[in-house]
Amino acid sequence: MKLAYLAPEIPALSATFVYNEILALTELGHEIIPFSVHKPIMPATDQHLDELRSKVIYLYAMPKKTVFFSHLKLLTKKPIHYIKALSECVKDMFQVNILSRDARGLFYRFFYAAKLAQDLVDNDIQHLHVHFAHVPTDIAMYASMLSGIPFSVTAHANDIFERGLLLDKKVERSGFFATISDFNRHYIQQTYQVDPGKLEIIRCGVDSRVFTRKSSIALSDPVRIGVVGRLVEKKGIDTLISALAILHTQFSDFKVEIAGSGPLEEELKQQVNQLALTDKVVFLGPLPHDQVVKFVTGLDLFVLPCKKDKQGDMDGIPVVLMEAMMVGTAVISSKISGIPELVINEQTGMLIEPDNSEQLAAAMLELIKDEASRTTLIRNAEKKVQQEFAQDINARRLQTLFTETIGRF
Repeated sequence: MKLAYLAPEIPALSATFVYNEILALTELGHEIIPFSVHKPIMPATDQHLDELRSKVIYLYAMPKKTVFFSHLKLLTKKPIHYIKALSECVKDMFQVNILSRDARGLFYRFFYAAKLAQDLVDNDIQHLHVHFAHVPTDIAMYASMLSGIPFSVTAHANDIFERGLLLDKKVERSGFFATISDFNRHYIQQTYQVDPGKLEIIRCGVDSRVFTRKSSIALSDPVRIGVVGRLVEKKGIDTLISALAILHTQFSDFKVEIAGSGPLEEELKQQVNQLALTDKVVFLGPLPHDQVVKFVTGLDLFVLPCKKDKQGDMDGIPVVLMEAMMVGTAVISSKISGIPELVINEQTGMLIEPDNSEQLAAAMLELIKDEASRTTLIRNAEKKVQQEFAQDINARRLQTLFTETIGRF
């Protein structure tokens, strides 16, 4: 198949699952043209991405004159498609309040959708797949109407919970609408009137050839605890730091490495200072994805105590949890969103209530002290990821859905 992919940023350090999916489908023999709404603020720098990076078309970087000519071409060559797409865009603008910022945003995205549509037609694309159900899907659904080429979506987290603008229409207009968890699917069905037959579950996958089981799961001296993620509220890093202060009163032979950057970095560093943990905790800054495997392999415990932030946003199923589980590092996370579908409490990892530092400290201490329990969790976790969250399995599932969707158009 000849496919196009669209995401907010390609290749982005915070969305490795997008470019890994593209690479997996390419390995299956499909030709893929990647489109990105923006140029990445924090681009992934892995060397094996050089070829992909050279192919990405950045829509919002296109000169407006070029985009305007795409409108003229489509109006001339596909007038029925163009008028219908424009009509639907105007209807959507009225639905969200024609005078609102949302309406202006829709029209802006319709403007750039013409460039995407023209490129889809010029390159004989058979299907367009989009990651994230907010801005990229706005662009994609209008580009699909303009070009007559079907599109599908993979939705993740805040694009559903915070930014679900016209989500019911996006489900209706898509060839299929996938999301990463049962939790998300149930949320969509309960919140919007949609055809459940359109909803699919496609996991974000991990490449088992890259994230391989480490040779030993014996604890380091001192015990190494770590986390990878953006330093934002929903990751719960403040909960981790508070839990470390509690842990320190019962067990002191540990070191903690926090990899990532974000708006809460200085606040979290101040918390470490206030709790007298500066000799225990180190902030590594952002970690290139090609170094993540080495990092998580070297840890004894991977701790990501996610929670809902003040705006209602929360993680879906963080890929880095899968990566840690795949290499044989014990994981601790929270009972929130789709995470319990991956980290099954006391079976494939440990789960705490969100924002509960006491529970987190107790869970860390238990895994440090109980070697038999830790070993069992690690073995079960690796099996769980291999069976359900492996990249090749989900790429083949997508391949089947793409084929079925193309066959209906």
